[in-house]
Amino acid sequence: MTLRLVLFDCDGTLVDSAAVIVSAMQGAFVLEGLPPPSDAEVRAIIGLSLPRAVGVLAARHPEAPVDVLVASYKAAYRDQALATTGNEPTFPGTHEAIAAIHREDTLLGVVTGKSRRGLERVLAEHGLAERFAVTVTADDAASKPAPDMVLNALAATGAAAASTVVVGDTVFDIEMGLSAGAAAIGVDWGYHATADLEAAGAHAIARSMEELPHLVDEVLRKVAS
Repeated sequence: MTLRLVLFDCDGTLVDSAAVIVSAMQGAFVLEGLPPPSDAEVRAIIGLSLPRAVGVLAARHPEAPVDVLVASYKAAYRDQALATTGNEPTFPGTHEAIAAIHREDTLLGVVTGKSRRGLERVLAEHGLAERFAVTVTADDAASKPAPDMVLNALAATGAAAASTVVVGDTVFDIEMGLSAGAAAIGVDWGYHATADLEAAGAHAIARSMEELPHLVDEVLRKVAS
């Protein structure tokens, strides 16, 4: 039996966290006396590890203290995310898709730009923590699109890259998966345009959670043949 590994991005793939992330990021810039980035600019960097994301957004402000912005963002995000539950809901069909993909020959994992504390909080809130055999966060590896998160997950599980697929909503996810030698499936309900995911080399695009289990089987079968 060949062990399969399906690695999910979190923000924009499993949970819809854009509202919290955009608000916290804009608040951090305002707090430091800087013009806030637009909603679209913030959505475009979701998926990157926080220091890299802030660095991209602050590039037009050479005087901007990136480390201070990172700290301000963390405080604002924590306050908003913990204010009430439900601020980062799962996308429709997430639980059902995960249950369908998880089989005797298939391990599940998460590779995310979130911190470990942030990921554990979200997974616990939605009752998903026990579903994943491996989780790799921004605390553990270099930021996407570097292959490190996937390579760490492969090392932890013993799975081969050739039987692994990354599922994500951003170009960073697709590029990360491909650079690690894995397959990649884009999802069209997240934060990057479908055309960009296709241009980055996604093997397939999921239009709904409902079709994701079939696409995982199809893509892994094709790359193995």
